[in-house]
Amino acid sequence: MAKWFNVGKIVNTHGIRGEVRVISRTDFPEERYKKGNTLYIFMPNQSEPIPVIIKSHRTHKSFDLLTFEGYNNINEVEKFKGSLLKISEEQLGELEEGEFYFHEIIGCDVITTDGEVIGQVAEILTPGANDVWVVKGPNRKEFYIPYIDDVVKEVNIDEKKITIEPMEGLLS
Repeated sequence: MAKWFNVGKIVNTHGIRGEVRVISRTDFPEERYKKGNTLYIFMPNQSEPIPVIIKSHRTHKSFDLLTFEGYNNINEVEKFKGSLLKISEEQLGELEEGEFYFHEIIGCDVITTDGEVIGQVAEILTPGANDVWVVKGPNRKEFYIPYIDDVVKEVNIDEKKITIEPMEGLLS
């Protein structure tokens, strides 16, 4: 059974030449929307995805604008409104050491180097220079763990376990 990962949602058409407006859900838009890449369109009420090849990509305001090979006017892409753009697990590609996909980190247990259990990663914020992992602890308490070498000592995706060395004040 293939696993699919959402990279964006087609929210509208743009102009009359077959361009679609996409709200991105990917950390790597440059890579995902590269000319020649294949994405899969999952339309509501359709069981089979439609593979499309990217012809062009540009950004406009907060949207990504894409065109696909063989879809040259608005009438051909109108039906894609509201569809999701996905890639298959095989397309994820290898990440550099120390890089992870959000779906790999969310749900991991976070413990300190002393073995104290802090909680589970519930979401990831990307405010700027480094990501911040929101960890939900017991009693619904939230901790904000910056993803920096000083704090995050080990990430074990296979065991869904992250070891941190808390800085002063981080867990208070």
